[in-house]
Amino acid sequence: MKPLAITLGDPAGIGPEVVLKALADLDVPVRLFGNRKLTERSGAIPPIERFVDCGSAELDFHFGQGSAGSGAISLQSIDAAVSAIEAGDCSALVTAPISKTAIAAAGATHPGHTELLAARAGLARYAFDYAMYFDSPSIRTVLLSVHVPLREAIASINADAIAALARLTIRDYARLHGKPPRIAVAGVNPHAGEGGLFGDEEAIITRGVDAARRDGASIEGPLPPDTVFLSARNGKYDVVMAMYHDQGLIPVKTLDFERSVNVTLGLPYLRASVDHGTAFDIAGKGIADARPMRYAIEWTARHAERWRA
Repeated sequence: MKPLAITLGDPAGIGPEVVLKALADLDVPVRLFGNRKLTERSGAIPPIERFVDCGSAELDFHFGQGSAGSGAISLQSIDAAVSAIEAGDCSALVTAPISKTAIAAAGATHPGHTELLAARAGLARYAFDYAMYFDSPSIRTVLLSVHVPLREAIASINADAIAALARLTIRDYARLHGKPPRIAVAGVNPHAGEGGLFGDEEAIITRGVDAARRDGASIEGPLPPDTVFLSARNGKYDVVMAMYHDQGLIPVKTLDFERSVNVTLGLPYLRASVDHGTAFDIAGKGIADARPMRYAIEWTARHAERWRA
């Protein structure tokens, strides 16, 4: 297998620490992308032969404090890692956490990894061209909307987007797991609207589910959001389509925080990330838990070749 490209994320966060801790006892070919001097300040010594030095260490740097300088290093690391994949030198991408505030200060016009990587790949429409999906042994979920206020997420529920997201999920889930998924679509209101008594968004969701079913999808919904994740955990469904960010992320992080990965569907390569942030409050202290990163690296190594096939 060609090496995984692993970005170290914001150097002021825990990314460099957890990546190097995770790799200490893993036999996986990797190439690391980050700033060498700042990585060494975290107490870890990155292997020179597998390290691509990105950005300048000449900045006012403090652990736990993202800045335009640390954001620039994050962006340059991502750019170099994707270039290595595009050149055929690396097989897949694993990303450590970045700071949305820091990359914005560095001039990024996209809020996070998902949008940055999609734009670079020429993917324009969320849910139609690309999407945020979470995979764990306990539960899997795909999000109809991501980094928007809850009010906007509910107002933007769209039948065409639901049907398109089902198609995208089926295609890429099969690449990962070898078979199409059984999809459950969560309602957005209590009791999935109770026949319109508690809201009418479920009528829109129903139209999207019906359209996806006509396309051949194995899909049900809208289902009561307070029980649909339990049904999925018990094996009735493979993936839950959540209507907004926290509806999907709360159960994933509660049930399997150390063993969940964030995957960007739609990309021409496999990209996975840990399901946590920069943890600025503990950065530089050597106490960060590397188990989520270890799982993300192992998971990506297991699935990279199937994704590229």
